[in-house]
Amino acid sequence: MAARLAVAFLAVSSACFLAVSGQKFNAIFSFGDSMSDTGNLCVNGPPAGLTLTQPPYGETFFGRATCRCSDGRLVSTLLCSFLCQRGRTVTWHADLKFGLPLLKPSKQGGADFKKGANMAIIGATTMDSSFFQSLGIADKIWNNGPLNTQIQWFQQLMPSICGSTQGTLISYVINAALRRHSPPLNPSMLSSSCTHGPGKMIGMSYLSKSLFVLGEFGGNDYNAQIFGGYTPEQASGQSSTIVDAIGKGVEQLISLGAMYVVVPGVLPVGCFPIYLTLYQTSNAGDYDQYGCLKRFNALSTRHNQLLQSKVTSLQGKYPGAKIMYADFYSHVYDMVKSPGSYGFSTNLRACCGAGGGKYNYQNSARCGMAGASACSSPASSLSWDGIHLTEAAYKKIADGWVSGAYCHPAISA
Repeated sequence: MAARLAVAFLAVSSACFLAVSGQKFNAIFSFGDSMSDTGNLCVNGPPAGLTLTQPPYGETFFGRATCRCSDGRLVSTLLCSFLCQRGRTVTWHADLKFGLPLLKPSKQGGADFKKGANMAIIGATTMDSSFFQSLGIADKIWNNGPLNTQIQWFQQLMPSICGSTQGTLISYVINAALRRHSPPLNPSMLSSSCTHGPGKMIGMSYLSKSLFVLGEFGGNDYNAQIFGGYTPEQASGQSSTIVDAIGKGVEQLISLGAMYVVVPGVLPVGCFPIYLTLYQTSNAGDYDQYGCLKRFNALSTRHNQLLQSKVTSLQGKYPGAKIMYADFYSHVYDMVKSPGSYGFSTNLRACCGAGGGKYNYQNSARCGMAGASACSSPASSLSWDGIHLTEAAYKKIADGWVSGAYCHPAISA
């Protein structure tokens, strides 16, 4: 039956896919960690002792703390603004100046997720808890929602996003024809069709014209190892396993109907105030010419090399899908190298905190703690709290992903 349907709808599916180019996305669905979480960790109330629920978090855009790890909006919240400005409308979320609703946390009960949802949650890892248990560092992670769990959260939302089951098999066969290699039909697809409307026999599924942002993932997998006593070189030995898991996550989303997937790499953590403070040395040779710790950036570079290769492989395996590698590392590292070009006056110093010193970071005096305060101009800083970036930096990153300067291929292409 599937083969007959493939023949019957092959021409329709090809035409529909080509028509997607330049049209609006139905929604944006975001996955990841604290770089992307718009509030999942705080849906049931802020956890005790969580500093990011305190001012001055959120002061730049929201005027209050919103459980986002920044002074304002995040990349996932800013993508729509840039896409709208370039004439490619995304009926999704984020910039109130455009009259669009914010990207809602997926754990928020009673919300309408048809225009998008955020599955990301602070502390998320790529790997499940068993991975960290095997390394003897299970106590170094929160693991509220690793990658597999976030995809399960998305699957739980699908009935409310997509409606009835009619059209599911047709959508699957069309997507399979576009890919050459078809993953097994996911049983969850039979619980909701994800077509434009129940009962409509249309060629392109609702999800196939939505944008998926898968990450970044990997940062907390390495943080757990480093903070658990592993060297950067030892942590790098797990990179292949972590990247393979990210690749499987991409394939899971494609099996559910995704056709536009952004896969970000990890950041140059050797340039982040938290690492520069906790692992500073007296050996000048440990630092590059911009003041970043070379060993930690080498770990990020290794991960990103493997991830780029994985994305290239997936692009070949699913030629009908648009799988994009977002180069977090190169863009942020360029901001470190040439801060003035981006309007920054500081690049290695946290804007918010009470740590003082060269990097303004101390674990016991973090942003949101008593005595901590923000710098007078967060827009002039790259780092917000020593761990995360400012809204000003995230704006430039989102722009780079849309334009293609730091996303290959460009989201807007």
